[in-house]
Amino acid sequence: MTLARMLEAPLIAHVIYRLGTGGLENGLVNLVNWLPRERFRHAVVCLAGSTDFARRIQRPDVAIYSLDKRPGKDVRAYARLWRLLRRLQPDLVHTRNLGTIDLQWIAIAAGVPRRVHGEHGWEAADPCGLDAKSLRIRRFCRPAIHRYVAMSQDLARWLGKSVGVAPQRIEQIYNGVDVERFSPDGPLPADLPWSAASPRPFVFGTVGRLDQVKNQEALLAAFARSIQASSPDSPRHAASRLIVVGSGPLADTLQRRASELGIADLVWFAGSRDDIPQLLRAMDVFVLPSVNEGISNTLLEAMATARPVVAARVGGNPELVEHESTGLLYDPGQHAGLLEAMLRYRRDDNLTIVHGAAGRWRACQRFSLQSMVNGYSDLYSRMLET
Repeated sequence: MTLARMLEAPLIAHVIYRLGTGGLENGLVNLVNWLPRERFRHAVVCLAGSTDFARRIQRPDVAIYSLDKRPGKDVRAYARLWRLLRRLQPDLVHTRNLGTIDLQWIAIAAGVPRRVHGEHGWEAADPCGLDAKSLRIRRFCRPAIHRYVAMSQDLARWLGKSVGVAPQRIEQIYNGVDVERFSPDGPLPADLPWSAASPRPFVFGTVGRLDQVKNQEALLAAFARSIQASSPDSPRHAASRLIVVGSGPLADTLQRRASELGIADLVWFAGSRDDIPQLLRAMDVFVLPSVNEGISNTLLEAMATARPVVAARVGGNPELVEHESTGLLYDPGQHAGLLEAMLRYRRDDNLTIVHGAAGRWRACQRFSLQSMVNGYSDLYSRMLET
């Protein structure tokens, strides 16, 4: 090793499937931007390329590499990764989720001395992490990994119980939210499809990939029932709206469902967006009806924006939302519970304001970006010292 190499900050190679819009990717970008430059260098390795989302990385010294992996087992892509790691000589490799876990063995073959794997949440095809084939892969890769990072206590318990990881090898680090970017003060979306003038509608909203695990169809049904259940004399009865932000395989299905429910003119399908802070400010209540969750970035962003949260009591949600304080939790699959929670906020503006303010305080105190950065900085530093 040359003297110049010895004097450089250690290099972390982050290996992900694709650098595009998503919670995992957002957390990676925030981590790379916020970790002290004098302490860590970074390289981002993408199996299947990157999108314009990569422009959010603010450090000009961070290189992004694509392996252009083809679907399935692409031996040539694995060979390209081996050669890249041999050239970069990272001090630590950090893979994330099932799509990259087997690359830990490539890192060993390339001589990478320290290896971390993060579990961020669940796949749409395996919402509880119990698919037998996926578990076999994770258990097979377990000896190659020095430390695991779980985004929630729920994921940490799953790693121990279902994957068989020893507790001392699991670090639990929550995602963090930029409480300055996500705040209640600021502009609304420029293309809001209703007037910002008074009287303003009462707006429910959600943000996420449009697929089965996010369960937006349950939200559409609950919103339709909330229109039917509210009294014509209640405040803003005739002026409720729903914002659905995101793209995904169920986009057309959800729009057809809104038409079938007779609420198409009350639902704004905003698509994939870059102005999430503005969109959250346009909402009165944020709803997360997912079948399961790791740690939801958008839930934290809604809390930081002082929006109360209605969420299913699954995964990491109860670790973020304090029931009856910063939001309302309901049991998964209980559509009546989702409807009841939405109606409580719709009928009580004061409860909406109080829970939203408490959520903002909790996000700032417990789930700031700095807290997340401190957790990873401590983990990386401890590993690099060994």
